[in-house]
Amino acid sequence: MALPLESPISFANVGQARWWQRGILASQTGYVAIALLMLLIIMHFASPYFFTEGNMQNVAKNFSFIAIATLGVTFVIITGGIDLSVGSMMCFSAMITSMVMTSLSTPDMPGASLFVHIAADGKTVVANLPGLILLISVLAGLGAALIVGLVNGFCIAVLGLSPFVTTLGMLSIVRGLGYVVSNGRGSFPGGPDAGYFYALTSGDLFGIPAPFLYLVVLAAVMAVVLHHTAFGRHVFALGGNEQAAELTGIPVVRVKIEVYVICALAAGLQGIIVSGWLGSAPANMATSYELNVIAAAVIGGANLAGGVGGPLGAIVGCVLLEVIRNGLVLAQVNSYWQQALVGVIIILAVLVDRIRSRML
Repeated sequence: MALPLESPISFANVGQARWWQRGILASQTGYVAIALLMLLIIMHFASPYFFTEGNMQNVAKNFSFIAIATLGVTFVIITGGIDLSVGSMMCFSAMITSMVMTSLSTPDMPGASLFVHIAADGKTVVANLPGLILLISVLAGLGAALIVGLVNGFCIAVLGLSPFVTTLGMLSIVRGLGYVVSNGRGSFPGGPDAGYFYALTSGDLFGIPAPFLYLVVLAAVMAVVLHHTAFGRHVFALGGNEQAAELTGIPVVRVKIEVYVICALAAGLQGIIVSGWLGSAPANMATSYELNVIAAAVIGGANLAGGVGGPLGAIVGCVLLEVIRNGLVLAQVNSYWQQALVGVIIILAVLVDRIRSRML
């Protein structure tokens, strides 16, 4: 005769994740978001000027100046690649945009009569169609970025070159081309459409900086693309296991080229926006920005091994870096400490993620 069990056997706990594996704690982005929240609370008590309207606008504008490029780099990192040329690409696109705008607005330049004419006073340059010069100039800047992205993608996806070596070489090539076309001098957006340019790049809407609005829109588009389209699934599959992705029929070469084009276009757009804020495109613009961009993506949860990343993490990483920079300024701490703190945060973020992974 079988004896009854004192308590029934239960499998309710099978497959259940522990508390540190659920919700916001299920990813590195969650831990970084919590750290950011704690930092914001500390800054609230450390400085009475931190949460003022003016300072919040500065924070929103400043982190937006690297966040758009970070979105593009995140695409590349998810596939297991890297792009070190984003800083140079920002400068080159900005310079091309400014130079084309100035050239088309100068009546003596060839073809300029199609876009501008001299007013009755004999001095004022007037646009034949307001906004057309701005549109062509921005498209020229983005076109330059598109070409660089295609070259990067071709070398990596078709020729099989290392992403690190390829984009490191492109960093020098594009920076050098910028010095060549400008003779080492900065370029300034000019002409009748310059006002539109500055309004769109450094203006605001109801007190919200224009760069921040562009970032929100692009981040939303990126989220939809990554999580609700076949292309997004292909990007994650490539980062998870490239060989398996190819065996399942995913067009690996095409996807790789596309992500490097997206990254270059994002960097080009970022550079154009930054040049509007600066009022010029100096030849040394965005030097070493690639380090901050990649750091923000990694801090936000993008895994350099591939397969992990998203727009939320990219933005959180950028905000964290800007809050640190802004806090150091308000606390009157030497700004050179920022770079050291960024390195510490990168190591801590990766360490926490490694510890969390081992506890799974």
